[in-house]
Amino acid sequence: MGKSTILNYFLNQKLSIISSKPQTTRDNICGILSEDSYQIIFIDTPGIHRPRTALGKHMVSQAKQAYDDADEIMVIVDAKEGITNDDRAVFKMLQSKQKKKYKWSAVLINKTDLIKKQELLPIIDTCRKYLDVDDYIPVSGLNGENLNIVWENIIKFIPSGPLYYPQEQLTDKNERYITAEMIREQVLKLCRQEIPHSVAVEVNLFKQNPGRKTLIEATVFTEHESQKKIIIGKEASMLKSIGCTSRAEIEKFLDRKVYLKLWVKVKQNWRKDPDFLQRLGYH
Repeated sequence: MGKSTILNYFLNQKLSIISSKPQTTRDNICGILSEDSYQIIFIDTPGIHRPRTALGKHMVSQAKQAYDDADEIMVIVDAKEGITNDDRAVFKMLQSKQKKKYKWSAVLINKTDLIKKQELLPIIDTCRKYLDVDDYIPVSGLNGENLNIVWENIIKFIPSGPLYYPQEQLTDKNERYITAEMIREQVLKLCRQEIPHSVAVEVNLFKQNPGRKTLIEATVFTEHESQKKIIIGKEASMLKSIGCTSRAEIEKFLDRKVYLKLWVKVKQNWRKDPDFLQRLGYH
């Protein structure tokens, strides 16, 4: 739907991974924007959906926790897809939280660059039927349309409070976590449709060598042997592409040279294994 794209836009830096595949975000991602007169903490949440695995339950739990803690809330729907069952589930959940008065609430209708103007009003009318918020704003995370209006409201209604993080800190996630996510992003972009939900990445080694490249070794897990073959590709061509594009993104984020080595392993039904999920940091 574009949550991560919009977060990255406001931070003016890539933090959350981006994919056209649904349920890409698996954990609450905290993005911290600090200026002289304010500090804003953005939380990019997993999408609300009907969970079928332990991983899915974790994702939904993370999203609900963020809704409880937030001062302001923005629900993002995809103008191209229209209002989906998952959107309605979010609306229903937020209706039950109307007792908590957010300082500002909005529905952002994203990807308006992909639809005709006359298609927009029916989407807004449908949103109004399900959820009463302060604003319904058509936006484009791709070209920034109307995000200045969103930003003005965020600043206008943010409550006074203490400085929670050092001014130079961008996120509450460590470099290993971001690195694993960047590798997973390239798997989602380069591999076929049956791969995305079955893939996890674990960073096994993250070693900084002064004056030399940072050494990173990571394992890509999938649930079936057939998926492993797709990720590796003929003569390891796909894995080489994943490694090359991942390394470029990681170097940009870390601002230093990286030596990246990848393995691919099968871990059947890992999404239903609480112990393995905890090992990956989903707890």
